Amino acid sequence: MLVVDAATATASPSASAKKKPVVPAVIVFGDSTVDTGNNNAINTVLKSNFPPYGRDLHIPGGGATGRFCNGRLPPDFVSEALGLPPLVPAYLDPAYSIQDFATGVVFASAGTGLDNRTASVLAVLPLLKEVEYFKEYQQRLAKYVGPDRAKHIVSNAAYIVSVGTNDFLENYYLMVTGRFLEFSVGEYSDFLVARAEEFLTSIYKLGARRVTFAGLPAIGCVPLERTLNVLRGGGCNEEYNKVAREYNVKVKAMIARLRAKLKGFRLAYINIYDAMVDLIDHPEKLGLENVSEGCCATGKVEMGYLCNDVCPLTCDNADKYFFWDSFHPTEKVNRFFSKRTTAVCLSLLR
Repeated sequence: MLVVDAATATASPSASAKKKPVVPAVIVFGDSTVDTGNNNAINTVLKSNFPPYGRDLHIPGGGATGRFCNGRLPPDFVSEALGLPPLVPAYLDPAYSIQDFATGVVFASAGTGLDNRTASVLAVLPLLKEVEYFKEYQQRLAKYVGPDRAKHIVSNAAYIVSVGTNDFLENYYLMVTGRFLEFSVGEYSDFLVARAEEFLTSIYKLGARRVTFAGLPAIGCVPLERTLNVLRGGGCNEEYNKVAREYNVKVKAMIARLRAKLKGFRLAYINIYDAMVDLIDHPEKLGLENVSEGCCATGKVEMGYLCNDVCPLTCDNADKYFFWDSFHPTEKVNRFFSKRTTAVCLSLLR
């Protein structure tokens, strides 16, 4: 199994500097860590298509696009590094067409999870719907470029999958869907890994071959969880972090099984957890000054509509922060992590 540590892997500068694309497209599934604006088009309260979100996204097509960040997300940086456009469009964004989607498309929806019940909490797109849109996309692509070229794009694209955090923080530990009554946390991890295996198998059957799957980050260290952990001094919730580590072990085992089972499936695990902890413990590596609070508003609880342009407390320089809001990294940190994902994508071409 290919496992890449996001704290140590690096992309080749020469590869990222090539003008000719090294893959035909970047195709993305998951949650708010990679959603570039699909939630704008659905009836949910979980949106970020307003300032100060996007305040540092100054390239064409930028601004408050629906990215939960002050700027770009990891798929945007990966796309650019692979010789493709610097922004990967959301499939439901009416400003884009199949011509744009032919070189990159995002099906992700902020707030979703591997568990369909997670998507129901905030009425966002379940992962099954993302797969349905992927099928629809292939039909549209075949009409646009022809069946053979469409098959080539789908089978040679770089796939990025980032999902799972919401299943624990928005679903299981919030006790809103009843999963906490059905499963122990260990059993729920097993349930999620089984859903991940089903999802990965489904996109394999639809033609995906070069896929990166991100493990859970240190979910107990996001500012919101630090704030809720006040009885333990407001530090990282180590119980949650332990759950993330145990889940990641199971994910790696599942990925090894799929690689052995599915012919030609170049599936790689992205180790986000260790990279995140290392950066929190050693912020000077990236010139960070605050790794416990978000830049937006107080940085303790605000996300979505609570992170808005009328709050006078938002920081002036997001580059000094690990987190943009109480849940999501800044563009600077996204860029840092994306270099590692790019390295994995390039390794899958060998």
